Amino acid sequence: MTSAAPLRSDGRKANELRPFEISWDPMGFALSSVIIRTGRTSVICSLSLDERIPQWREGQGQGWLSAEYRLLPGSTPKRQKRELLKLSGRTQEIQRLIGRSLRAVLDMSALGERTLLIDCDVIQADAGTRTAAITGAWIALFRGCDRLLDKGLLTNHPVKGQVAAVSVGLKSGSPLLDLDYSEDSSADVDLNVVMDSDGRFLEIQGTAEGAPFSREKLNDLLDFAEPGLKSLHEAQRLILNQKL
Repeated sequence: MTSAAPLRSDGRKANELRPFEISWDPMGFALSSVIIRTGRTSVICSLSLDERIPQWREGQGQGWLSAEYRLLPGSTPKRQKRELLKLSGRTQEIQRLIGRSLRAVLDMSALGERTLLIDCDVIQADAGTRTAAITGAWIALFRGCDRLLDKGLLTNHPVKGQVAAVSVGLKSGSPLLDLDYSEDSSADVDLNVVMDSDGRFLEIQGTAEGAPFSREKLNDLLDFAEPGLKSLHEAQRLILNQKL
């Protein structure tokens, strides 16, 4: 008889998500906003509306969604400098990921010629900030579009599916779900997985921090990610139903 896998530093099992919590509308002037907390990681996700669209989009009857992401100065043990005139490569990569993930489940024709703007600002970073931002931004997006419908600005709901994201990693050859910083900083492999509620992957970002990993290990990581993502989809639905 084999012994059970040891618990992690925060007491979780290998395939267990961090505690998940949402606070509604911390930003009263935004169309919609949430604070998403996954363990010690916290991100403010807010949605705003711009009645304009990018110039290259004009005349097509299609809307657009754009995303911005920032680490706030006090979000890490060492103060983060504000990125003002020049964004780091990491910041650009993450905000493009957020935008791509949300646009994948958005009907642009239902928006008309207007732009939705998602802002994801990290209050506290304990790893998984990009995945928390995607999961929380989708909730803010859906609720914000509900409000546009209520105001008569939209006739059809533009959000046509759910999207959530989670990290998985390999540490000492074993898969772990939803890594915190202590795990992420020492993992042999780090993978960020974005999935819709039909079980289709929207994006997979993976890096071998040490030795290369096999296709078999990649399959193990995706097998760990999928149930966690389904749990996040269910949590999103529950949160929205409670709000409605």
